[in-house]
Amino acid sequence: MLKQIDAETLRLWLEEKRPVTIIDVRNEEDRAQWSIPGSLHINAYEALKASQRSALSDAILPIGQPIVTVCNAGKMSERAAEELASRGFEVLSLAGGMTAWSLSWNTAEVALTYARVIQIRRAGKGCLSYLISSHEEAIVIDASLPPDVYRSIAESRNLRIRYVIDTHIHADHVSRSRQLADAVGAELLLPPQSRVRFAYRPLAAHEVIAIGTAKLEAIPTPGHTMESTAFLLDGEGLFTGDTLFTSSVGRPDLHADPAQALTRASFLYASVQQLLALGPGVHIFPGHTSKPPPFDGVPVSERLDVVAGRLQNWMVSEEAFVKRILAHIPSTPPNYERIVALNESEELPIGDLTELEAGANRCAVG
Repeated sequence: MLKQIDAETLRLWLEEKRPVTIIDVRNEEDRAQWSIPGSLHINAYEALKASQRSALSDAILPIGQPIVTVCNAGKMSERAAEELASRGFEVLSLAGGMTAWSLSWNTAEVALTYARVIQIRRAGKGCLSYLISSHEEAIVIDASLPPDVYRSIAESRNLRIRYVIDTHIHADHVSRSRQLADAVGAELLLPPQSRVRFAYRPLAAHEVIAIGTAKLEAIPTPGHTMESTAFLLDGEGLFTGDTLFTSSVGRPDLHADPAQALTRASFLYASVQQLLALGPGVHIFPGHTSKPPPFDGVPVSERLDVVAGRLQNWMVSEEAFVKRILAHIPSTPPNYERIVALNESEELPIGDLTELEAGANRCAVG
């Protein structure tokens, strides 16, 4: 009988650094969208679909450690596993494929002067959320994974989650912030706006939230969305949502007609300028990464002076910035209208959301 491995077990294997070879048998286009960190690519999808028994005959693979085959939904990976098993390899097929992998995650930690930052990376999609703690109190920013993930991390460190924040209304994933706040009895905080139809406490411009001895300041950064807000932690760490990334900026066009996108791009220029002026040594912690975050414990972060250098040609003038942004808008995220509607809705989303959220994030320009 063909053996399978579920996404959570594979996630734990990678976290524990267990020896495993992951073979991605998808086509080049799907592979380019997103992949499992450290996986090897063999473009065998069409051959497997045509039931060619020699689809993987040229593959040179290590002996003595398990092999996991991966495709989009778990069907062609089963055929790949059958072929490799017939050659004597110990093979498992990833059940549900990359769709199931969408909710896999890993973490990286950073110690600042008054707080500890745990970056929780949704490795299957590139969403970055944060658990910030100080003196047994914690706040979560941009929860994109099931509440139990954040609750288990907090409980393992004897932390009480007091606040949950979204930096903006997301378009590439369903926010889990409301569910998390309900699950742990935390206060839900959002930038002030009229988009959502559920209860929350609005954050005033430059309002300061205390977590233990640490302080988190809300800085309005309209542009990606008009309610977008960044959060500055004790002048050391800057949580930028989808406004500023380590080498690019957020797109201004979602839920906007061309005239609105042009206006939002101008707002974005001013917001990026404001953030880059906060100080060269401030480390930014963005809301997404464009590459699958490996299980290496190294945070996705960068100093503002490095980011400023990378964006130097972008920021020569507002006119040049807007022109460049609007000329490099990426393709629209799949299902984004449905995802935005769920994030704005009074009703909490229910059921399996992985199919809805499948695919890479497309929040950045450039």
